[in-house]
Amino acid sequence: MDWNAIVQGILSVGAQVLIPILIMILGLIFGMKPSKAVTSGLYLGTGFIGMSMAINQLTQTVSPAAKALAKYTGINLPAVDFGWTGAASITWSWTLAFLFFAVEIVVNIIMLLAKLTDTMNADMWNVWGVALTGYMVYQISGSLIWGFICGAIQVMICLKLGDMWSKEIANMLGYEGVTVTHIEAFTAIIMSPINKLMDYIPIFNREWDATALKRKIGVFSEPVVMGSIIGLILALAGRYSIGDALNLAVTVGAVMAIFPVMAKFFMDALTPFGSTMSDFMKKHVKGRTFVIGLDWPILGQSTELWVTMVLMIPVSIIYAAILPGNTILPIAGVINYCIGVGGLLLTGGNLLRMLVLGVIYEPVFLYGASYFANIFTKLAKSSTSIKVPAGSQVSWSSIEAPELRYAMAWAGRGNIWAIIGLIALLAIFWWLYRSFKKNPIPALKYQKPTAKTK
Repeated sequence: MDWNAIVQGILSVGAQVLIPILIMILGLIFGMKPSKAVTSGLYLGTGFIGMSMAINQLTQTVSPAAKALAKYTGINLPAVDFGWTGAASITWSWTLAFLFFAVEIVVNIIMLLAKLTDTMNADMWNVWGVALTGYMVYQISGSLIWGFICGAIQVMICLKLGDMWSKEIANMLGYEGVTVTHIEAFTAIIMSPINKLMDYIPIFNREWDATALKRKIGVFSEPVVMGSIIGLILALAGRYSIGDALNLAVTVGAVMAIFPVMAKFFMDALTPFGSTMSDFMKKHVKGRTFVIGLDWPILGQSTELWVTMVLMIPVSIIYAAILPGNTILPIAGVINYCIGVGGLLLTGGNLLRMLVLGVIYEPVFLYGASYFANIFTKLAKSSTSIKVPAGSQVSWSSIEAPELRYAMAWAGRGNIWAIIGLIALLAIFWWLYRSFKKNPIPALKYQKPTAKTK
């Protein structure tokens, strides 16, 4: 029996089907009525599909503008950016990739039983990210065992990240009983030292979320207006004609306005699910609360998230042009979800902090993509899903947690600096984790309490 083919067949339905089915099953386990469990699952699927359509539209709209901007800056780089979709596609072509499902499930069960986490990860579709880490580590370290160990370490990190974010997500978005377990959020770890320094600079401790901006600048803070302005600036930077520039402006504004609407389906799905799970825990497991780990699009109603990611597009293009040693032009991965998701969860939606952190840390991803281009290219050439142009390389300009993957890979080869770097990353992670446990909603230090937190 070809287990790899079976697993890939199941995964081919996509996150918009797989995750809702898991939520339906969990809902029934926690005591939801079948009708409510089915409705919650379908609403969740609707949210994922709607969000994916909006994201795809945004990517298709801004990518030509990014290319035009790159053209007029004279950038000519050898590595082709195939984005996360290309990375996922070639990862599943690795014959051992499906074994990381066992790693994900076994580690999660052990940590739940040992009371080392309260997160049950339902985001099984993104196991490919764990498998990708295993492959990268294996290729550099030469040890398949170390590759699987690093995959297990990544699973543990994601579960603890889920524990960290649950109260923050409930505060910002009103979703009880769910969290984000995506490795994208690890960006918050490397951002945290600079974010801590910002605590001592008064301007960063003011209200900079969308609600506060609305009070200060009125209609210009509306997602549709803000998106249109950003789209127009991006178009003019790419020397679009007036008609094309206006078209881009309207399209980006429309997509920015659609994101919160699509996110409402997450609320309709997750509110009854969270309430049911909470009632179940109070009745059957006193003294303990579980949360369900989901993919990052549940954060999609945050205006700050999208504003940050779109404004970072010209920044990433400029960096690509001026950074010595960079080999990749951000196109398919030009919308850096790691910057947006990590910054949002770390700062609670403080837009100024998110943008400054994005500018500081964007080079990490370009250099990570440049370094891992050889490995991506090797894996892509062994796959039939991606065609590598002759004489070119492929990579992913917004690769998730490049610093963690690099440190784990070279630590496996006994490199002393990589070992020190890995220890340092895990130490910062532990420090931030303890900080969130003591103060689970740090953004309240520099923002007024919302209706949900009073």
